[in-house]
Amino acid sequence: MLLLLCLALSLGSCGSRKAGTVALPADFKGPKELARLYGVRITENDNIFLYNEGARWLGVPHKLGGSTKRGVDCSGFVAIVYREVYGKSLSRSSADMLKHDCRKVSRDKLKEGDLVFFKTTRGGKRSVPNHVGIYLKNGRFIHTSTSSGVMVSSLSEPYYTRTWLSGGRVK
Repeated sequence: MLLLLCLALSLGSCGSRKAGTVALPADFKGPKELARLYGVRITENDNIFLYNEGARWLGVPHKLGGSTKRGVDCSGFVAIVYREVYGKSLSRSSADMLKHDCRKVSRDKLKEGDLVFFKTTRGGKRSVPNHVGIYLKNGRFIHTSTSSGVMVSSLSEPYYTRTWLSGGRVK
């Protein structure tokens, strides 16, 4: 536990609103457990608070318009995580997040905490996203899927390669 406390205090420069707090939540997970959940190595350079907040939501079912642990949609999930981890309020729709809250970033310039946008449906404007997630690292991102709820996926999966629209760095 002392190691976790030291790790949390040392992560004060990660840009997390919760960084530097002394009292860790009871469900706070260490780097090894988070690495197992996400399939990526978690280091002292990673925002452990982002990974912990995401882990609290893994498996929550998809619900259009939802914003609770009983059901959440992609933009609701992203907005909640951003508010909890970074203390920033984001728009409620993926299209508005890209248009108002972010500056576009290419896929090869993505950094931890950037948003990833996709156009997964036919029709409508080609440049308007209808799905959003949060980039983690090593090509992995966390999002809410309609079939599996909150989960971690890879940008290299054919579906996400085909539907990729843009990355976004929150202003």
